[in-house]
Amino acid sequence: MKLQQHFLLQPSFIRQFLLMCICMVFSIAAFGQQAAVKLFAHRAAAHELDENTMSAFKESYEKGMRGFETDIRRTKDGKLVIFHDDNFERIVGIKGGVEDVTLAEFKKLRTKKGNEMPTLAEVVQYFSDKPGVYIEFEMKTNKPVYEEKVLHQYCDELYNRVYSNRPKDSEYLLTSFDKRPLKYLNTTYPDVDLLLIKSEGLSQKLIDEAKELGVKRIGARVEMSTRNMVTAAKKQGMTITLWPGRSVDDFLLGLSLGADYLCSDVPLAVTDWVKKNAPWIELK
Repeated sequence: MKLQQHFLLQPSFIRQFLLMCICMVFSIAAFGQQAAVKLFAHRAAAHELDENTMSAFKESYEKGMRGFETDIRRTKDGKLVIFHDDNFERIVGIKGGVEDVTLAEFKKLRTKKGNEMPTLAEVVQYFSDKPGVYIEFEMKTNKPVYEEKVLHQYCDELYNRVYSNRPKDSEYLLTSFDKRPLKYLNTTYPDVDLLLIKSEGLSQKLIDEAKELGVKRIGARVEMSTRNMVTAAKKQGMTITLWPGRSVDDFLLGLSLGADYLCSDVPLAVTDWVKKNAPWIELK
């Protein structure tokens, strides 16, 4: 803990240099001469492109990204669409939220940057002929709280839509902070791949929560986690994602901690930095 506190007090350029040194040590010790991690684009590159829009998915894919995260909500008339926030203010600049409007009303809206917001069907259709992609579909079912009947309908449609359109050699995960959809899906669809997200550091308590749900993947905060805890989680059969990645520094920290997957708001910048400065890092 003292080392982490000391690290956070260092100027940015010193932190980056230290992180590079740390990563090189871990790379040589743990991976031979090369480190490997799956990098994926949070909301299709939230800090670089117009988040969760088709233009963002297309541009990030065309620039080489093969990992993505997105967010699923349900309109007033029961249609699944792509949108993160529980209201429109930040992205669209108006009052209300997805759950207050019909699909027809939603499709008339535009982001502040002028882009249309897609349905789930449009996103899975875009990726349906693109093998080898990794996508996390986050279930936004707890703000507002979806009542049980609606929740089950939401989960059924999401599962069927996503898994019936999954391309060859791809990983499609259904993820959530809300334990209810994870429980329902795990019971109803034994083949589903699930991930429990928490806005906290990786801990044995969090590992135990995932085990109780029958979930073998965990998403935890990168700045609150330790390498020892990541190692312990892996020994218990867990696959670890660390987030949020808002910079190259965050990516390097997650790499040094031994994460299997790293979520990033700036995946294009990370990819470019790795190509130029750290070719020994393999971005899967």
